[in-house]
Amino acid sequence: MAFEFGMFHEFQRRRGQTEAEAFAQSFAQVDAAERWGLDAVWLAEIHMAPERSVLAAPLNIASAIAARTDNIKIGLAVQVLPLCQPLRLAEEAATTDHVSHGRLIFGVGRSGFPRAYEAYGIPYGESRERFVEVLEVVKRAWTEEAFSFAGKYYRFENVRLVPKPYHNPHPPIRIAANHEDTFVSSGRQGYAIFVGARRGTLEDIKPNLEIYREAWKSAGHPGEGEVYLRAPVYVGDTVEQARADPEESLMHFYRYLGARLEESANRSGISDTARRIEGGQRLQTISYDEALQGKAIVGTPEMVADRLQGLKEELGLAGILAEMNCGGLIAHERVMRSLQLLCEKVQPRLH
Repeated sequence: MAFEFGMFHEFQRRRGQTEAEAFAQSFAQVDAAERWGLDAVWLAEIHMAPERSVLAAPLNIASAIAARTDNIKIGLAVQVLPLCQPLRLAEEAATTDHVSHGRLIFGVGRSGFPRAYEAYGIPYGESRERFVEVLEVVKRAWTEEAFSFAGKYYRFENVRLVPKPYHNPHPPIRIAANHEDTFVSSGRQGYAIFVGARRGTLEDIKPNLEIYREAWKSAGHPGEGEVYLRAPVYVGDTVEQARADPEESLMHFYRYLGARLEESANRSGISDTARRIEGGQRLQTISYDEALQGKAIVGTPEMVADRLQGLKEELGLAGILAEMNCGGLIAHERVMRSLQLLCEKVQPRLH
């Protein structure tokens, strides 16, 4: 199977930009990715962060991208399931799958931050159970002519969903895995997974992948499971440019993430308080050299291709979700050049 190259996008909003400008600039980058032959575009789901993103409704954006492109796959990374009404989600995702003629990839997760849950009036402590229920309802709605469901949060009687997905039986499902129990459950159930190195390093991911693959094998699934890495990527024409261009943006992001992580530690429903405080403080003091060494993939096309090839072999990766503007502060024209180099110079070397 060819290595899948994707661009992870938050539809960033820079300081001083209008929301309309943020949408226009982001769509221009998506259009360029289609033009230059990138495999996939991945859409975040970010709520209540006007300083960061306008991407609160990823399925709406996915349908818009489907209507303006012909080839690029359109992934959700991720739809936050506990915040969703499952039947409405199943209908809208199936509709988007039709609009795209089967190019939708249904990436799902819980989100590690309780702020959106509080805004939506949903206790974060319920997120794990709600995730399981919503995913089961969505899958049954897609695959069964009629079904009934009785759970803790949702009850449905003799429901017939329209439309069924374009994909048969449904779009590919990928799950964001951050904790050991998610690696185990995803492996047992045979789902592909997303992994990242927000708190640790890229190499720190390996032990959890061994847990995932053991669970996959024990459940009797063929192969080893598919693992996709989300990581900041920046490709420059020279080593110096590749290093200098993303520095302000990357460091801004890690300081921002660290502060949010530390702030979330004592919110209702959080069980890993000490870990969040420690991780948040660490991110706020990390150096740029440490970020480049363990978290980000930065360099000339040859350097980035070699790094990705090494990670592909070491971690058994099936693809990359490249965060082309992690932190949102890299100028649009530089993001476009980095994206062009990724598509034209890096992608062919791993395909």
